[in-house]
Amino acid sequence: MTAAPHPILNPVRKSHVEGDYHDHEVNLAHRNHGFLLEGLRHDVTPAGMHYLLIHFDVPFVPAPDAWTLSVGGLVETPLSLKLADLAALPQITTRVTLECAGNGRSLARPRWPSQPWHVEAVGTAEWTGTPLRHVLGRAGIKRNAQEVVFTGADRGFDAGIEHDYGRSLPVAMALSDDILLVTAMNGQPLLPQHGAPLRLIVPGWYGMASVKWLTRIDVIDHAYQGFQQVGTYIFKQVEGEAGVPVTTIRVKSLLVPPGIPDWYSRRRLVERGTVPLFGRAWSGAGVPITKVEVGIDGRFSPAELDSPAGKFAWRGWRFDWSAEPGEYELSCRATDANGDVQPLGQRFDRAGFGNNTVHRVPVTVR
Repeated sequence: MTAAPHPILNPVRKSHVEGDYHDHEVNLAHRNHGFLLEGLRHDVTPAGMHYLLIHFDVPFVPAPDAWTLSVGGLVETPLSLKLADLAALPQITTRVTLECAGNGRSLARPRWPSQPWHVEAVGTAEWTGTPLRHVLGRAGIKRNAQEVVFTGADRGFDAGIEHDYGRSLPVAMALSDDILLVTAMNGQPLLPQHGAPLRLIVPGWYGMASVKWLTRIDVIDHAYQGFQQVGTYIFKQVEGEAGVPVTTIRVKSLLVPPGIPDWYSRRRLVERGTVPLFGRAWSGAGVPITKVEVGIDGRFSPAELDSPAGKFAWRGWRFDWSAEPGEYELSCRATDANGDVQPLGQRFDRAGFGNNTVHRVPVTVR
């Protein structure tokens, strides 16, 4: 009798699926959670409401004061830093919108088996820490350096490969003012699930770049080949192609579902008359939002934009809808300063990355 494939060491090769969710997907949905869309009313997302994706396990840190960040590789002076050492460096607080690269995956047909996000894998927090360039400047980067690698304390298997979660950035980007080593979220110490006691924040990029539970920084003279860099988070249309790495967030917007919901279906009911609609829009790499349009059954009208809330933070918008009795589909569509516009249809990606189709909300008006 032929032995069944080992679920960890030799897993069954995944393929696209239609229909019901597998138990594995349901289990992932229990461990991770999306953002509550009514929470879009908050300029800054409360920490417990912010979306959460944990690849492996949350490391247990019994004594944060004993946590050590090692800095090595192609540096003049290897470092071993405690949290107090990082706290002594210049500190800044930046409001940043983070979004999971797989947000919207479950809307695709067929879908890729993974964390079954709808549209709620997003949040905006105020992150406090020191710019990474202060640490790299103290270590001294050698001239032949090419990339900076960030390794977290979480370890596990993906596609049968055992590894610590790790990502890299080009040296020039790592030395910018924007990349942060963070110890606080919304004015409070990081929660365990959000990377305590130390994490990276890469504003304008999808969340996979912002490594949590950061333990090591290594400077290297070649392209990093860690699994989370080259084995996933790559845009692909078909199996086997080289693809394009997932990096900056695509332009996107969401609206607060109006009225009141049905408990099970989440279908919305509103009363006739003027219905104030509100939502948020954002884009990657610090590119500003320049326009949001609201669709009523596919007919779009311009919304009013709030003042910008920061280079890397979402922007509020609002629109008054004159609602008459009937069944409607509300939607919203954002445009950024590069001229990029949310598509009306779901663009296909093999693993379900980068989905930024317009947000649609069915509504009944009585």
